[in-house]
Amino acid sequence: MRRGGRAVSLKTWLMPAISQHLLSRERLVKARLKAERQRQASGQRHQVHYFHQTDDPYSALAAAVLPALAARYDIALVPHVVGPPPDSAAPEREKLVAYSRQDAQRLARHWKLPFVDRGNQPSAHSVGDATALLVDAIHRGRFIEEAPAISARLWEPSNQPTIQPASETARAAAASHIRASDALRERLGHYLGGMFFYGGEWYWGIDRLHHLERRLQDLGTQQAGVTGLLFPPEPDLAQPMRPMASMPIDFFFSLRSPYSAIVAARVFELGRLAGVPVRLRYVLPMVMRGLPVPRAKRTYISQDAAREALMRGVPFGRLNDPVGRPAERGLALIPLAQRTNRGEAYVLSFMRGVWAQGIDAGSDRGLRTIVERVGLSWADAQAALKDESWRLTAEANRKELFSLGLWGVPSFRVGDTAVWGQDRLWAVREALMPSGHPPHQQESA
Repeated sequence: MRRGGRAVSLKTWLMPAISQHLLSRERLVKARLKAERQRQASGQRHQVHYFHQTDDPYSALAAAVLPALAARYDIALVPHVVGPPPDSAAPEREKLVAYSRQDAQRLARHWKLPFVDRGNQPSAHSVGDATALLVDAIHRGRFIEEAPAISARLWEPSNQPTIQPASETARAAAASHIRASDALRERLGHYLGGMFFYGGEWYWGIDRLHHLERRLQDLGTQQAGVTGLLFPPEPDLAQPMRPMASMPIDFFFSLRSPYSAIVAARVFELGRLAGVPVRLRYVLPMVMRGLPVPRAKRTYISQDAAREALMRGVPFGRLNDPVGRPAERGLALIPLAQRTNRGEAYVLSFMRGVWAQGIDAGSDRGLRTIVERVGLSWADAQAALKDESWRLTAEANRKELFSLGLWGVPSFRVGDTAVWGQDRLWAVREALMPSGHPPHQQESA
């Protein structure tokens, strides 16, 4: 099969229709209904599995809210202690570890939770002792009650955690428990700690707890008097604001990143309302930079991005993966679009085209549609495709991203604030706001 002057694979031809079905709201609803029918048929309570990684800051935050979650819903909360993600799922482990502490502290300040970045990881010995205590708490049916305090002691800023030393027998029992929990996590389709699993879906830490809470509330499991959400998603800026300073927003993104796709229009709108420029800092997709993306990770990211896009009202799901040549062709035209003041419009057209409309950007026909609907000349685009200088810019952007302690996209920088993730746009907004802006108030329980 040929289209637009090149051979088109059957996968490229079928992908939009298949992805539209797999990532649709209708399929999500049907899957949830099926899970509920199976639960009712088994006679089980609503069972939420929680996977805790002892030395993971996001797990420390999740542990702190387990008592509140268990009190709000008629659920059986089943804890498991797991090890860190495999290397294939954490290609820049040192950066991930350091950033996780900083980001967890940002979340803790935002939501008034107990966590302080102590500047380093707890010692391996302390982690081993804490792990033994956590596993013992599971065996005694006391994890929900005891995990918050154990995690708090492990992460004490004094760097001298008051953790009870574990015996060799306790450490051996903990190691056996972790092996079994890691196997269960892998069998259920994930790789991270701080994860909740319920009825076939994964929810990451306190950032995705609102999805789980809404699902539990739809099922009528909330206790009497429970309203709102523990951590409601932050609304985007809706009114013009006067920023503290006219600092640009650096938007690090990849054309192959679903999270970049669902946040692009939102960050451009934030820049418009704040009256500050958004600078396009494009990089090659991670897999095209030699970093592995395992199947379980790809699956979770696409499903989570679809869920987040649905919540935000962002078109997403009829995709045509632009990995390889389509991404390169798309990146090659960004300089042309920028020279004609159409950089933002072009990026949005490309993202919408490949992530929501199933356009094959690797074909001339598909790329021409993306280009011409923002007023760019296809003849100019064809000439620009022969210019490889964009690669130097993409590499310079990657190096700058790494210098910030980041490696993934989308990432943002405003002044001294650098954050990773489409769910951190509130942090970008706060970095722009006057220092007297009032802190976020958590919804009442």
